[in-house]
This record gives sequence, C-alpha cells and structure tokens, in this order.
Amino acid sequence: MGYTDGFAAGMPTLQRALVAFRRPDVSEEDGLRWFWLTCRVARALWDEEAWEAIVTRFLQLARETGALSVLPLALSARTLAHVFAGELDAAEALGGELHGVTEATGSPFVPYGALMLAAWRGREDEATDLIETVLDEAVSRGEGLGLTVTGLATAVLNNGFGRYEEAMAAAERSSEHPEELNASTAWALVELVEAATRIGMPERADGALQQLAKSTRASGTDWGLGIEARCRALTSDGYAAERAYREALERLGRTRVRGELARAHLLYGEWLRREGRRLDAREQLRTAYEMFTAMGMEAFARRAERELGATGETVRRRPVETGGELTAQEAQVARLVREGLTNPEIGARLFISSRTVEYHLHKIFGKLGITSRKQLRR
Repeated sequence: MGYTDGFAAGMPTLQRALVAFRRPDVSEEDGLRWFWLTCRVARALWDEEAWEAIVTRFLQLARETGALSVLPLALSARTLAHVFAGELDAAEALGGELHGVTEATGSPFVPYGALMLAAWRGREDEATDLIETVLDEAVSRGEGLGLTVTGLATAVLNNGFGRYEEAMAAAERSSEHPEELNASTAWALVELVEAATRIGMPERADGALQQLAKSTRASGTDWGLGIEARCRALTSDGYAAERAYREALERLGRTRVRGELARAHLLYGEWLRREGRRLDAREQLRTAYEMFTAMGMEAFARRAERELGATGETVRRRPVETGGELTAQEAQVARLVREGLTNPEIGARLFISSRTVEYHLHKIFGKLGITSRKQLRR
C-alpha cells in the first residue's frame, strides 16, 4: 500500500507491524527472519524508539542463538543505530566483532554500517575506500541499495566538509526514487535540502522538502517532524526560519538522534551569524562544536569551528573524541568486560582465543592506567 497509494496510506499498517514485532512473544525463528527488515521499516517511518528496541533485541537474539548467518546483519543494523544516536565509538567498536564473524564464516558482507560511520566521522580516506568496496560488492550481488547508500554517505561527507556542490550531486543520485519506502533515500533528501540551499538553488531544495514531507508528516514522530522543521528552516526567511529552527531543536532534543540535533544547532548558528546576531550565533555554534567534538564527528566539528571563528570567537580546540588510545578491538573487549563477560565468553563472541583476550586486556589496562577488571567496569 505504501508503494501504490503513498506513505500516508501505508503508515498505519506498518506502524501496527512495528508494534507486533516489539512484543516479547515474538519467536526466535520469526525474530531472526524478520527483525532486519523490521529495523528498515522503523527507520523509514522515522520511529527511532521502535528502531532502538528492535535492533537491540535483534543483536541479542543473533548472539544468543549463535546464528552466524544473521549476526552480520544484526551487527550492521546496530552500528547504524549507534551512528544516528551519536554513539560513534560504540559503532566503531562493533567493527571488530563483525570482522571476526565474517572471517569465521567466510561469507562476504557489504559494510554499509562502517561506511555510514566513516561518513559521519568525516574520515575521507576511509570513506572513499569503503565506497569503492560497497559499490564493488553491491554490484556483484545485484544490490541496488548499495548505490543509494554510497550516494548518501558521499553527501553526508561533503556536507560535513562544506563542499556543497559535491554533496548535492551525490544526494541527487541517492534520492532518485523518493517514492520508495527506503530510509536512505529519505535521508538523502535531507542532505539535498542543505546542499541546495547553500549553493543558491532554492527551487531544488523546496522540491526535495516536499518529497521528504510526505514521509515525515505521515510519521508524526519527533525525529521525522524535527528533521522536516530543520529543512523547512533552511528554505525559509525571517521569523518563519527562526521558528522552524527552534521547533527542530525542541523535537530533535527529545530523541536519541544526537548527531542530527547537533547539526540543527550548527545550521541555526550559521543562520544567526548571517543575520548579524553574533552573540546568539556563538551560543548555538558553541553547542554544536562541543557536541560534534564529543561524538567524534570530525568534519562537522571543523565546520562549526570555522563558523565560530567568523563570529570573532577564538575556539579553544579540543581533540575530537575517538575512543581514547584504544584500538577498535581493544574497545570492543573493554565493552564486553564492562558487560560482565569472562575471557572465554569474550573470545567466543569475537572469534579469538582467551589468550588473545588476555593480551588485549593487558594493553587496555596499560593505556587506561588501571590494574583490574573492576576498575574497568567503573
């Protein structure tokens, strides 16, 4: 129904499906079979609460049942949820487990989650390599989703760096089929609105916003309506723009999507500076800079820093948080210790030996200046 009659017509049925799959009596068989698709539906419906609940259960179920064929899907879905929650270190830590699973099974896997993480981090070299990998693997497997996701990642990356023409071109490619029930396509429309307004193409931005609003208004969620308000602010002037920015901050502030909230602060601050309201702009830009830095969104942090400099404020540069000195696998081991797992349990989870776990713990203790698992759990 969503494909033939539009988002509004299909939304009630899909929302009922999400409610059903959040029930505790969903069987293991049904969960392993359908949770991945249900996560995609939750994202498309801008339902971050359902997404978080289902993806958490999906990963737990895949781990507990040892479903190695499904576990990469669950890990990738969990990675993406962490990215949008601004939990980039947690997302990166899952990379070690995903690598271990795919190595153990010998099954190729398209690294969509890792690609989006690199794009939101603003790590251009890493993202470029992953884009090539995703395109190669997606094309060989006939996955059209790969073209959409690589376009989206390229748009996010370039908007972070302020390269708006490149961002718009990528977002155009990724949003070619906005009628599809596909979160990546909708997210690409968001990137398109931002890029188009920045390069002086208001008609294209308005068109993208109209397409986006078909899903966000039907969703009725703070995530969807907050993103729509942010995009509407970009295409508005004067009081209407300010009112939309404030709505975006209020709505997104009630969600887990911290990266999108930080971007709302950035865009509002940029608008205030262009309106000549430097003191107000500094408040928003400083908030954005602190949030980006804490989350490890390097390119967006530098963009906020440049904007702060344009207001006349000298920025006391903080190192972008990237999980301290721990490697991705060390961070994963540390997280599992904090969850209470033993060395053999951690080894089984990451497909490494107990001796290797012990080696990683030795390195972790030294880097963090601690001497025990108890201190690490604290």
